[in-house]
Amino acid sequence: MDRREHHRAQLSLPVRIRWNTPFGQKTEVCKTLDISRTGLLVPCQETHAPGVSLWVTFPYDSSVGDSQPEMLAKVVRVGLGRKGNGSKSTAENSTEQAVAMHFALPPRTESNGNGHGKERERRDSPRRPLALPIRVRPEHIPWFEETMTIDVSAHGLRFVSNREYREGERLLVSFDPAALAPWPTASESPVRVVRIGGIPESAALAVTIVREA
Repeated sequence: MDRREHHRAQLSLPVRIRWNTPFGQKTEVCKTLDISRTGLLVPCQETHAPGVSLWVTFPYDSSVGDSQPEMLAKVVRVGLGRKGNGSKSTAENSTEQAVAMHFALPPRTESNGNGHGKERERRDSPRRPLALPIRVRPEHIPWFEETMTIDVSAHGLRFVSNREYREGERLLVSFDPAALAPWPTASESPVRVVRIGGIPESAALAVTIVREA
């Protein structure tokens, strides 16, 4: 018996997957095996483990470029890929994995995610969930970290990080393409770290930065 909350449709549509690695971001373009309102089943050449976060552009149009929105998703299951006739592939004839992923749902407005009522917004400008590619580096270090934003406002943002930063540390951030930047910016914008927190079920950190005047 199918116990899924939402019906799956067997549709083959292009999807682009982006993920972080210790050496920068990687992307893969493939076609879905099936889809539902809350997730996708996708054949991937790259290896992904359950619990890993991915950023998904779906459906993906290669002619549009990098202006397409990306959604945060999490790998929930990994199995063998399927051949065109619907049968499962074997290790001898395919290296594909069938990766099942669920889209991350936005937090409920009446809750802060811990079961408590949402606190009053104290920021000058509200945050909105938005996944954007971003490059971050300490002020005096030329090597940047490629990662993704979690949410943004007119004065700052949060991003996912696999590096260690300090509260109060001055960083430089840039967006590629620059047209996606959430605020007017030159090639790099000076920002300061104001908060560092954990991400549930992940070894990565959520780093909050604010723009410097």
